[in-house]
Amino acid sequence: MSQPDGLFDTAAARRIDAQATAALGGDGYLLMQRAGQAAWQCALQYWPQARRVVVVCGPGNNGGDGYVLARLARQSGRAVCVLHLPGHAPRTPLAQRACTDYLAIGGQVELAPDCLREADLVVDALFGIGLDRAPDAEAAQLIDAVNAAAAPVLALDVPSGVDADSGAVPGAAIHAARVLQFIVPHRGLHTGAALEHAGQRLLATLDVPAQAFDGIAPAASRWSEALLPAQLPPRRINTHKGESGHVLCLGGNHGSGGALMLCAEAALRSGAGLASAATRPAHVAPLLARCPEAMAHAVEDAFDLAPLLARAGVVALGPGLGQDDWARRLWAAALDGGRPLVVDADALNLLAQQPQPLATAVLTPHPGEAARLLGVDAAAIQRDRFVAAQALVERFSAVVVLKGAGTVVAAPGQRPRVIAAGNPGMAVGGMGDLLTGVIAALLAQGLSPFDAASTGALLHGLAGDAAAADGQRGMLPRDLLPHLRARANP
Repeated sequence: MSQPDGLFDTAAARRIDAQATAALGGDGYLLMQRAGQAAWQCALQYWPQARRVVVVCGPGNNGGDGYVLARLARQSGRAVCVLHLPGHAPRTPLAQRACTDYLAIGGQVELAPDCLREADLVVDALFGIGLDRAPDAEAAQLIDAVNAAAAPVLALDVPSGVDADSGAVPGAAIHAARVLQFIVPHRGLHTGAALEHAGQRLLATLDVPAQAFDGIAPAASRWSEALLPAQLPPRRINTHKGESGHVLCLGGNHGSGGALMLCAEAALRSGAGLASAATRPAHVAPLLARCPEAMAHAVEDAFDLAPLLARAGVVALGPGLGQDDWARRLWAAALDGGRPLVVDADALNLLAQQPQPLATAVLTPHPGEAARLLGVDAAAIQRDRFVAAQALVERFSAVVVLKGAGTVVAAPGQRPRVIAAGNPGMAVGGMGDLLTGVIAALLAQGLSPFDAASTGALLHGLAGDAAAADGQRGMLPRDLLPHLRARANP
């Protein structure tokens, strides 16, 4: 059966559809009718007062789903307008059948978008999962007209113009209030630019037989709050601080001491038993004043760092590190220290300059840092965040947390995970320093690098969502600290 947190790519979705059709006797129209019925029930649930419904149909089976919905809406007494482009008459046998059934009850088809002006609800059945490129000029004009209409949009399966595999939006795309996905959730709707278009994501399983999923695995997993208790169980009663690990936070160059302070405090708030901070001498006193629980050390060169590395279990490397000679010496010493690493910020930029495998590390780049690590531009990273994360894994043999809307966590030989938490208020300097400390603390507490990265990104995002209850704009990284503690004790 479909896994509740599994996300599927287009190839898998098509195979599941084909296997479901075969299991139901080979008549694909049965599944199309179920999809149209589910879509109409969704429309009734969320927009019960909508009396004028415009259904924008494309030439394929997604359009066929739309014709089924249009027929049901007309039979229920709604004023229905099916709208399609002049060249978008139904082309597939199933879509033609659905259109014929709609016309047979007196349904009308329009070729001009004038009916959008009077709509109470617009249903997007234009392209579905089949489109992996920018819509042509005529389709883009129609999409723009839908977006300009005052009515809310229900998209069937995928907002037209959004790539269901990658989440990329290469051209015009529908802005949907809700998306009703059929049978399985699509991985592309959970990350990147797709999040601007997908609105609330819903799922209609269409009651397909279990054998429809035979031999098919999800392409990614969705990580949500429900997974935290399994990753962060209560501590033993007879425990001590050493069992919760010792994190060494390394960075805080001139002018960037706050980054290391945030990292160290996040490590402690996420459950590390001990946290040390190695930084420029000028930052020791402020760090102790801010967080006396952290053990602050003045470090001028690699010789000063050696005893600290010897005592630490995990190194959080990069917050406020800089790229000068001091930073390079400490970066090299940390890489030679043999400890598991969480690598962020300028440590990633130094790694981009001297690429090497880091098999025991977790890398936490944002798209710009990921672009430097791969020698491309940030736009290439965002075009397919799953591909980019996997490319980083392969290049550095490390676990990778590709930050951003719909953070993607990838690891060698593992199915990628998409983090279902976080919000735009977290787009502010210092948030990444917190995440570095969180992941390092979980790694120090015994989670595997992949689980520490995934759980840390989830914990960080949930704390951000809790902090955003008072508003996203103006939220600061330190606003998350009390929520980190709360969410780390599910």
